[in-house]
This record gives sequence, C-alpha cells and structure tokens, in this order.
Amino acid sequence: MNHSAIGSSWDEVRRELFTPEEIAESDLRVSIIGELIKARQEKGISQKKLEELSGVKQPVIARMEKGSTTPQLSTILKVLAPLGKTLAVVPLDYSVGKSK
Repeated sequence: MNHSAIGSSWDEVRRELFTPEEIAESDLRVSIIGELIKARQEKGISQKKLEELSGVKQPVIARMEKGSTTPQLSTILKVLAPLGKTLAVVPLDYSVGKSK
C-alpha cells in the first residue's frame, strides 16, 4: 500500500529526476560530509577550533556540514587532516543497490 502523499517513494522520485551517476555523486558527498561531522564530534572539536586547526574558515565548514555548498577537494582534505582522516581511492562496489 502506498502511503506517500505524492504517490511515489522518495527513492522512486529520485530515480525519475536524477541519473544514476548524479545519485551516486550525491550519496558520496553526503557520506563524506557525514564522516567529517562524525569525526569532528568524536574529537570534541568545534567548527571554530577546526578553523584554527585547518585554516578553513568556520562559515565554510558550516556550509559544508549543512550541505549548502560543494567544497573543493583541497578544502575537504584540509578539514579532514586535523581530524586524523583523509580520502582514499578504492574500487567501486558495483553490487551495492543492484539485484542479483
């Protein structure tokens, strides 16, 4: 039974509006920012303190965490470094989200 007011689930609407590549990019961005927020909170570091440690201005960090900006890779790396994190290039897992 469909309980959604617009007649479709968000996943169905998202698949209609965006290409698989756009969805994957969005999911990756959300995942990276989520990990950044989690790492900052686990270390008990405020956005202001992270500014001091990374050299990235606090308003930029806030916009990154809210998802209202698409930061450059260099900015993400600057913010992750004082948190003891970095990005890694790994093989894609093509089995995720695919039926067998």
